[in-house]
Amino acid sequence: MAAGIVIGILIGLALAGVYFYLQKKQQREKELEAQALLEKAKNKAEEIIKQAEQEAKLKIQEAQFQIKEELINQKQKLEKEFEKKFQELALKEERLSTKEDYINKKERDLEKKESSIEKKLKELEDLQKSLEQEKREIEKNKKEVEELSQKTKEELERVAGLTEKEAKDLLLKKVEEELTEEKAKVIMKFENSIKEEAKRKAQEILAYSIAKAAIPFVTEKTVSVVHLPNEDMKGRIIGREGRNIRTFEALTGVDLLIDDTPEVVVLSCVDPLRREIARIALEKLIADGRIHPTRIEEVVKQVEEEMEQHLMEIGEKACFELGIYGLHPELVKMLGKLKFRTSYSQNVLQHSIETAIICGALAGELGLDVKKAKRAALLHDIGKAASYEQEGPHALIGADLARKYGEDEEIVNAIASHHEDVPITSLLGVILQISDAISGARPGARRELLEAYIKRIKELESIASSFEGVEKAFAIQAGREVRVIVDDKKISDEDAYLLAREIAQKIEKELTYPGIIRVTVIRETRAIEYAK
Repeated sequence: MAAGIVIGILIGLALAGVYFYLQKKQQREKELEAQALLEKAKNKAEEIIKQAEQEAKLKIQEAQFQIKEELINQKQKLEKEFEKKFQELALKEERLSTKEDYINKKERDLEKKESSIEKKLKELEDLQKSLEQEKREIEKNKKEVEELSQKTKEELERVAGLTEKEAKDLLLKKVEEELTEEKAKVIMKFENSIKEEAKRKAQEILAYSIAKAAIPFVTEKTVSVVHLPNEDMKGRIIGREGRNIRTFEALTGVDLLIDDTPEVVVLSCVDPLRREIARIALEKLIADGRIHPTRIEEVVKQVEEEMEQHLMEIGEKACFELGIYGLHPELVKMLGKLKFRTSYSQNVLQHSIETAIICGALAGELGLDVKKAKRAALLHDIGKAASYEQEGPHALIGADLARKYGEDEEIVNAIASHHEDVPITSLLGVILQISDAISGARPGARRELLEAYIKRIKELESIASSFEGVEKAFAIQAGREVRVIVDDKKISDEDAYLLAREIAQKIEKELTYPGIIRVTVIRETRAIEYAK
């Protein structure tokens, strides 16, 4: 038992010894391994340091090379600049040398001119002395002539029995009589020639202006017709209990007429612009096929927006045709609106363009500003585009709009005065009146019903006949002129002018008519005698 214990202790001691030995051996191996790693790291660090030193040397060498290269480039650049400056300096020296030669030449020329002037002065002094000598001789001869003239005059007075004053008066009287007769003939000849030339020139100007303004015009109506793809579309346009047609009429302000005419509906409205918006909107709804109140509202709003752009395009086109630029956009849009306005069945925009062409031609003939004349004529009826919204004469409304949007005051006055609502202050206003009348009065420009035409003719004659002293009155030239024949015993020459003015004022006050009406009062005295 004890031996077993001893053996166990010995074995334990032996195992402990082995364990401690192994632990010591393992620790020693780790120390050796750590020492090897440290040596390896030290070698690696030395290698990295050596490599870094080599790279640093290479970088330094490369930087030194770049600096040298840059210095060489700068040196070459400076050498080039120096060479350029040297060349410029040489060129300037050459120019200075040339200028110096030129100045020397001028100095030599001046010296020559001075010597020439001195020579001329000497010649002038000699000439002056010669002239003084001749003057003395002329005065002497003049005195001799006066004495001879006096003796001749006295001899003539003695022979004729008339004094000098009486002879002059007699001669002047005879000459005056001859000149008066000749003057009357010359004046009559020139007057006839000037009248013929003025008439020919006026006809030429008007014919040229009207020919140049041969623009097709469109007779506007109060209804527009829209064609339908089939009869069923009428029911869809009307809608359930008429809600579609009511919505359409309320949004557009246009009456939609649906009758028994196959595949056709009619839009009726006095305002052509609203009628055109309604026509386009209805055609879009028909093409789309979706017709209900919401869709109608969307389409009408879309067409109204498109129409705003369309009006701008129409106005810009009119300005481009006439070569007019710089108009305010609002004025351009109002010009577009004039395409949808008519006056006596004449399209207002076409009338404005036509008037501008005529006015420009007249201004060119008279030597006035052609561009300003065209600008004023194009805008002269611009007030009609706003006359639905504002009250008053369209000429004054147009003038206010032109002034508001920055037009020249001369153009503003021409617009305001083209129907004599205000006094004319320039020739531009006069030729604008003439051009407006020519455009409105030319054949085919405006259309009137026969009954209205006959009624206006009778009213013209009735107004002219209502004045005392008028024997007969005739409306001629399609109502453009009234000829009034008066009693020469009751109406004098002075009264004839006054009567013509009173008749014109009464016509302006009581009648509505296109263009202007000329009033001609004729007074003549007839002496009748019979030979028996």
